[in-house]
Amino acid sequence: MALQNHLQVAKLSKQTSNNPKIYGLALDDDGRCQHYHTQRDVVALACDQCQQFFACYLCHNALKDHSFVPTNEASTEILCGHCRHVMNFQAYSKGVCPECHYAFNPKCKLHHDVYFK
Repeated sequence: MALQNHLQVAKLSKQTSNNPKIYGLALDDDGRCQHYHTQRDVVALACDQCQQFFACYLCHNALKDHSFVPTNEASTEILCGHCRHVMNFQAYSKGVCPECHYAFNPKCKLHHDVYFK
């Protein structure tokens, strides 16, 4: 059952009206969650069904009433949790944020099929 109360969704200090919100469980300021929390786990990905950014698919599935739906690589937006820069798949694939140059976790490639179609 999805958690309907968003008390577990952290209010991030970097969020402004111009920056998308990152949803997840036990988030830190860079969007790391209780499931993925190494220094490089700062990427938030959008579910194709609800179009909201989540720290990971496990957080999404715990907080929403539907399972995470992967997005199309050609049209997806990916969010750097460190600086809140929104990038396309091509930029994300380089492994660092094109805006703040924060390095992403290279092991995220193991979950490619969960997030992208």
